[in-house]
Amino acid sequence: MPKRKKRNKKQWGNEITSRITSLLRSRRNTPLNYKQISASLGLDDPSSRNQIIKTLKRLEQKGEIVQVDRGKYTLPVKMNYYTGVLDVNSRGQGYVVVDELEEDILVQKKNLNKALHKDVVEVYVFKRRRQGRQEGEITKILQRKRNEFVGVIHLSDRFAFVECFGYNMYTDIFVPKSQVNKAKDGDKVLVKIQGWEAHSESPVGEVIKVLGKAGEHNAEIHAILAQYGLPYEFPHEVEHYANSLDTSIREDEIAKRRDMREVLTFTIDPKDAKDFDDALSFGVLDDGHFEIGIHIADVSHYLKEGTVLDDEAYNRATSVYLVDRVVPMLPEVLSNNACSLRPQEEKYTFSAIFKLDSKAKILDQWFGRTAIYSDARFAYEEAQHLIENPKSNEIPAKTSLTGKKYQVDTSIQKAILEMDRLAKILRADRMRQGAISFDKIEVKFKLDEQNEPEGIYFKESKDANKLIEEFMLLANRRVAQFIAKQDPPKTFVYRVHDEPDDEKIAALEHIIKRFGYKLNTLDRQSTSSSLNKLLKDVQGKKEQNLIDTLAIRSMSKAIYSTQNIGHYGLAFDYYTHFTSPIRRYPDVMVHRLLQHYLDGGKSASQDAFEEKCGHSSDMEYLAANAERDSIKYMQVKYMLDHQDEEFLGVISGVTEWGIYVEIISNKCEGMIRMQDMQDDYYVFDRTEFAAVGEQSKNTYQLGDEVYVRMKGADLFKKQIDFEMLGHREEYLPRV
Repeated sequence: MPKRKKRNKKQWGNEITSRITSLLRSRRNTPLNYKQISASLGLDDPSSRNQIIKTLKRLEQKGEIVQVDRGKYTLPVKMNYYTGVLDVNSRGQGYVVVDELEEDILVQKKNLNKALHKDVVEVYVFKRRRQGRQEGEITKILQRKRNEFVGVIHLSDRFAFVECFGYNMYTDIFVPKSQVNKAKDGDKVLVKIQGWEAHSESPVGEVIKVLGKAGEHNAEIHAILAQYGLPYEFPHEVEHYANSLDTSIREDEIAKRRDMREVLTFTIDPKDAKDFDDALSFGVLDDGHFEIGIHIADVSHYLKEGTVLDDEAYNRATSVYLVDRVVPMLPEVLSNNACSLRPQEEKYTFSAIFKLDSKAKILDQWFGRTAIYSDARFAYEEAQHLIENPKSNEIPAKTSLTGKKYQVDTSIQKAILEMDRLAKILRADRMRQGAISFDKIEVKFKLDEQNEPEGIYFKESKDANKLIEEFMLLANRRVAQFIAKQDPPKTFVYRVHDEPDDEKIAALEHIIKRFGYKLNTLDRQSTSSSLNKLLKDVQGKKEQNLIDTLAIRSMSKAIYSTQNIGHYGLAFDYYTHFTSPIRRYPDVMVHRLLQHYLDGGKSASQDAFEEKCGHSSDMEYLAANAERDSIKYMQVKYMLDHQDEEFLGVISGVTEWGIYVEIISNKCEGMIRMQDMQDDYYVFDRTEFAAVGEQSKNTYQLGDEVYVRMKGADLFKKQIDFEMLGHREEYLPRV
């Protein structure tokens, strides 16, 4: 019989110390005696129990544990404990972000203790630093970020498991065969975690919805919505309630409103729009001044508080615009019909009406409920043609919505040209006040009948877009200003945008130096002016989309709040969202509050509306993420047909694990993994945003133009993989 290997006393002592402190951390609210500790650790032999007693005494003497009752021990209260949000990377390594600490706390995978990405956790920080940084262990999960996940299910004879993408998950979810809910192998599913056994590596879950076969278009789109907890259909009771509403236009209701049905009114919207939130009216007054009305769908007329319809709209808070569809905030009977300001139809509206002189100075204003009749509907392209061809009122067939040429009424043509002139004055004044002009190029897809991408095109903002934008901004700003100056003060919903973070602006400065640009950050005005100059200077350059994106990232995030701090990006002291109630719930709240105060009502509850503002901001963030994911999905789908092709791109990001490159011709972004770089071993230089070869010192830096080869695309992970071919000036592409 072989001799039993002797245990190293020092190693054994360290192991027991570590296991005892880890146990006390996990049961911090329950003091334990040596017998309970022995049983929990599975060390019941006399020698081990004696070692535990000695270790407890030693730890108590060092102050690392305390005896709170006779023979019962626990850790000192809150010593080295912090609360923060856990970030987990794709390799399963965690970082806890703690507000009061400058440095994030590194958490190795073995110390995550079942915490998942974005959970709010309690973390214990080890006294000793490891490899120059503070490291810790998750001791308690205070709040799960989510318990529902989207993934692909894999079935075996006795069980199933769901592989999840997009959550930085380091484990699959185990599903008993009885809980698969008729899912088939390879389906995309929504799974809910039901529990996580103490000694199990994976949580146990239940399939609560089958989304379809992984890779199929509708299944992938539904999976994107499910990933962010966004619905794609209305409950039956909500549809029934909406369909039972009286949507007729009644004379007794019009009598309560300002009747503007005889005033020239029209809409200008995207070619494929179905819901028309806003219309413009134009008239010349007897004194030669202009009367311009911004008319907004009166959604609050139909959307009554306390109804299932209002509850559903509030929960959604926003419409979601994916690459192939709109998931509306309101059922179609309202969004596309009753509320939509369609041509040749009378509608109820909520309006901001302004009297302006020829220099766009506001002489008078009026807010209230109205009734309108829309004389015409224009696509942006049609209105743009009129602006670019002021001597002709003919819309050619190639520009027309109908595909046939037609004549525009001269009164409407004159109105559009005059409003364009006034809008340009308003815009120039905004720019002088320090507004920042973000005209980022939008990526759009040409889809066939099966929603397959046939091509990519870029959407630019032209004069017709800016005409609508300026008058919407005017209405939003003036409504906010009107309420903000009420005496006594009134609770209101503002759209606020804080000043950019100094560190982010400094990082932006560092990056743009590579392209020969600089910023003047002496004060708020000079920062805004130099940002505008930067955005103008990069227009049409290869680095435009990169610098536009980085400049937007350097900005704070606009949110809804009852606390007005102004809007930095627009350079407005007062701003709200009044103009899109069909697709944004905050605009509905603004309409209700505005009418309440016009009627002489008292100030609404600030706490109640601040909570609603927070919810609306959160849902807007989720919708934006879903929209981005749908674009990424379609880009991956588009690139599947370009295997092994070579492209010229710009390095858009550099990280420890890879180099991101955005193709110049189509804005699709993919990654070259560091481990796949064949010519050298590359190391990430954080300060220079670069990957540097250890032997060759060859450098790939943010903003460099490089050639890449399309290596592969993964629809499940929404990921494009490239192979690095070399810098533009060094690599000769294939003809």
